[in-house]
Amino acid sequence: MNSAATQSLGQSARIIGLVALAHGLSHFFQIATAAVFPLIKDDLQVSYALLGATVALYYTVSGVFQTLAGFAADRFGARRVLFAGLALSTAGAALAGFAHSYGMLLVAAVVGGIGNSVFHPCNFSILNARVDKARLGYAFSWHGIAGYLGYAVAPVYSVAMTAAFDWRGALLGAAAVGALVILFLALNAGWIDVEPADRRRESGHGGLATDLKVLASAPVLMCFGYFVLIAVAFVAMQNFGMVSMGMLYGASPALASTALTAYLLGGAAGIFAGGFVAVRATRHDLVAVSGMALSAGFMFVMALAWIPAAMLPVFLAAAGFATGVTNPSRDFIVREATPAGAAGKVYGFVYSGLDVGSIATPVFFGWLLDRGQADAVFYTVVVAFVLSIGMVLNLPTRKPAAG
Repeated sequence: MNSAATQSLGQSARIIGLVALAHGLSHFFQIATAAVFPLIKDDLQVSYALLGATVALYYTVSGVFQTLAGFAADRFGARRVLFAGLALSTAGAALAGFAHSYGMLLVAAVVGGIGNSVFHPCNFSILNARVDKARLGYAFSWHGIAGYLGYAVAPVYSVAMTAAFDWRGALLGAAAVGALVILFLALNAGWIDVEPADRRRESGHGGLATDLKVLASAPVLMCFGYFVLIAVAFVAMQNFGMVSMGMLYGASPALASTALTAYLLGGAAGIFAGGFVAVRATRHDLVAVSGMALSAGFMFVMALAWIPAAMLPVFLAAAGFATGVTNPSRDFIVREATPAGAAGKVYGFVYSGLDVGSIATPVFFGWLLDRGQADAVFYTVVVAFVLSIGMVLNLPTRKPAAG
């Protein structure tokens, strides 16, 4: 295979496409089971609260194992660990499809969560090592877009398959999709092969103590905090945005759903545009700050209820676009904070911030809505974006020592 510095556009596109496919599959699996919860509830006679606990377990396991997956990627090679994660994610969907008790759903959540933990550390290890730096912005952009597409396809797939078969058929079909993706990636495995980073380390590398020192360094911790904060904002809008718009604006379910869809589509469009911005930007921190500031401004206006309800889709589309533009640049910010030979560890740890933010805040937002404080949901998003700006502005420019 050609090196990243000498590869053609077609070769770069092939590598990016393979990695994006794996990322899209991971997001597909995250939603596919939740989309059939109403049928699982009736069939297995379990409550939504217990089903929600399986989701919490899934993301908890994923968050805990993500940093470990990063260590494994650097030790054994990102491609090998990626295939292990694909196999476990597929097995998790199959186990859920075969489940005849709540206990089996919990096992499926654990297996699937472990599988889900590998994608960010492995994908970014492969992209950083195999794609020409001049095209990395596009690589990060398409990686993010593929995740959005995975989210978008999953509910449509689950509804259609459930109508044609049942919820078990839908989940077993999802596992079959995973198996086909694994087969396709295996046939193209040479394109995503990366030498284990630990083999490239200097002979004097200090081992685990040095690796932990890297993860505890100020740049990496601030990147981790940044990801926690953007997860808080995403959870607020994705899971509680429709209810908040209904309470604050009297928006109908149809209008609120349209506004949320506009937010997600705006985010996807922003990620696409952000790839072009990232490959030309010399200050990725300023791209991140500008996007978050614009999005915070839109959210602040919505919190004040200064706009008519009919304008919610427009404002949320703009807020989503402004946030999405920052995504490729934020991945460059992490790259710049990552010492040589530690991509898996750092990306694994930093991206686990998304899981932490997703686990820690739903109860808080539910509490706000129970108190009738829908505006506080939007204000919390504003605060999260402002704090993320502070993280970026105070991010040390020097990379942590690699040992």
